[in-house]
Amino acid sequence: MTLTERIGAPGPKRILSLDGGGIRGLISLQVLKRMERLLREATLNPRLRLADWFDFLGGTSTGGIIAACLALGMEVRQIEEFYSRCAREMFRRASLVERLWYRYEKDPLSRKLQEILGEDTTLGSEQIGTLLLLMVRNATTDSTWPISNNPRALYNDLARANCNLRLPLWQLVRASTAAPSYFPAERIRVGARPFLFQDGGVTPFNSPAFQMFLMATAGPYRVGWEAERDSLLVVSVGTGSTESPDASLSVFDLDLASVASNVPQALIAGMQTHTDMLCRLFGDCRFGLPLDHEVGDLIGAGAPGGRKLFSYLRYDAGLTAQTLAALGLAHIPVDRIRPMDSVDSVAELAEVGQAIAGVQVHADHFAGF
Repeated sequence: MTLTERIGAPGPKRILSLDGGGIRGLISLQVLKRMERLLREATLNPRLRLADWFDFLGGTSTGGIIAACLALGMEVRQIEEFYSRCAREMFRRASLVERLWYRYEKDPLSRKLQEILGEDTTLGSEQIGTLLLLMVRNATTDSTWPISNNPRALYNDLARANCNLRLPLWQLVRASTAAPSYFPAERIRVGARPFLFQDGGVTPFNSPAFQMFLMATAGPYRVGWEAERDSLLVVSVGTGSTESPDASLSVFDLDLASVASNVPQALIAGMQTHTDMLCRLFGDCRFGLPLDHEVGDLIGAGAPGGRKLFSYLRYDAGLTAQTLAALGLAHIPVDRIRPMDSVDSVAELAEVGQAIAGVQVHADHFAGF
């Protein structure tokens, strides 16, 4: 069926949201690989792809890469091979002069994205079989842009000169990965006007799960799915949280340089937790680790309006020494896997992801959908 037909087809709808996190997307891929295998077993379809089961895929930064690949019908194995094979090349150091602005060159990453997504594939390509959302920040207008391929969306009208559906998919994904200080911004011409875009992780939507729920159900977005617990499933997959408490911290450690380098990550972590909490309160949480000591996991918690609007799953884990020990991975140094550019730790990241997936992802989580 066409994308328009799929959007309007009767029956339950399923949303898959993928967080940003650089090369730690390898952790997400292990969760997705187990999910793909369980769904193949449940449907008795050994060739099922996640794009066959999920109706709406979306992500930010590395989550945007994975979501776009899945939406094109790739198996998780193919995307994992791409990450493992191309990690070092995608994170190629910039020249000494360029490092005053960013650490890594953009051209190697751009070439690899063109290779896997297709140089001529547009956001509106018929090869994309699901709804797809990519989160970016428009630095030119200082605004958050949730860009989707929804054929009913206001800015996806083909009669418009600035129709988003004509934009190259690889370039939108590159924009979503343009993390400040890591990669330069991506210049994209939308209609007659050029804009500079940055990583969606510097917006409140490094985890786009709740935004995807809104796009699927709120009137202005023109998708129109039913907001009911038994009609809509939202699955959110993280790349590992990286909070690092420091009991020895003093006021003199919080100098301007320290604050400037730590505030972006602190804001991302805080907004991810906020998004997760919104999803657990407005949705019926089937699985998720405790958010904190005060609210716990919110499984079974009442909804603010008295009615749950969707079912919800959240897969993620803290990247701490305690977590790794509990997973039987005490031999992996935490500091090796936490950076977003830890390309020397591809094998360790995959091992951590496999352990997380094995403990957290179970077939009964998807029952009824």
